[in-house]
Amino acid sequence: MAAEFKIGNRIIGEDSEPFIIAEAGINHNGDMNLAKKMILEAKKAGVDAVKFQTFRTEEFIQDKEEMYTYQSQGVQVTESQYEMFRRTEFSEEEWKELKSFCDEQDIIFLSTVSGIDGLELLLRVGVDAVKVGSDDFVNIPLLGKYEKYGLPMIVSCGMAEEEEIAITLKTLRVKEGHPVCLMLCTSEYPTPPEDVNARKLLAIAEKFPEVIPGLSDHTQGSIAAVIAAAYGAKIFEKHFTLEHNLPGPDHWFSADPAELKVWADGIRTAHVMLGSPILRPTKTEEKQRAVMHRSITAAKEIKAGEVLTGENLVLLRPGDGIGAIHWEDIIGKKTKRDIANGIKLTWEDIER
Repeated sequence: MAAEFKIGNRIIGEDSEPFIIAEAGINHNGDMNLAKKMILEAKKAGVDAVKFQTFRTEEFIQDKEEMYTYQSQGVQVTESQYEMFRRTEFSEEEWKELKSFCDEQDIIFLSTVSGIDGLELLLRVGVDAVKVGSDDFVNIPLLGKYEKYGLPMIVSCGMAEEEEIAITLKTLRVKEGHPVCLMLCTSEYPTPPEDVNARKLLAIAEKFPEVIPGLSDHTQGSIAAVIAAAYGAKIFEKHFTLEHNLPGPDHWFSADPAELKVWADGIRTAHVMLGSPILRPTKTEEKQRAVMHRSITAAKEIKAGEVLTGENLVLLRPGDGIGAIHWEDIIGKKTKRDIANGIKLTWEDIER
């Protein structure tokens, strides 16, 4: 896995706790008050960061007449894609206000960028990492420009072929040590279970060991994120909304605040459950062994010099004597003294 890197005050690496991002995206609908309420809800959900999208619509949409159809408030809406994005833009002063609000709430501010202007704006505002969405994952000229700023990069690889992933990571100079998190992503909203393909995370770890793996989770629910945690993902993000019925393209499939908390809690619980790979009992199990295991015990009175057999021995709780695992070591040996019925054997009782 890649060397550790920091986002804000959080270290991210092979042994780190999961870094969890609540993606506000454009679900603030261009409303500052709504954006601030989303930051507060993200904080309540226990995530590490809240992420928006910073762009100038002109940078990625030229045709103002191009239409876009999406589901909103239970119906299909068709409108100008340009106008849809344009009304969710914030000014530089508004971004600074949101960044300050995040700082006040002690939650990390992040944003997905769609151009150099947006990145330079974010750098003036204050940001610790560059997030690139799947739509720009194969935008090699733009990625090359982003890389030169030297910040850790979180890149989603939705829609990408393996060869394209390799080219993008070469552009980002991962083999030269540039810190990159490669987010497994399926660009389907929402993503059905059969298209998650969580085992891609294992392929990422094998084929691109220099990156930190993550999950951009477009599924509904938390199962995909829990599986991803087990498969080594360290950074997680998920769209969320204050209410599914708000107007806009992403609200209906995004997690609401309660769902966001369940999702984040599931990731953290999965991380705790992974625990240690060392094959040994827990501290509590160590105590339980003496209670629940069985000891080798005399099934009847055994005379000194008598051979120990399955006829004169029995296995009984508690397990604070010679454990059952030593049964084969005991059978056929002779006793050194008389042992009364029901007495647990000790190693001193047995001829070696």
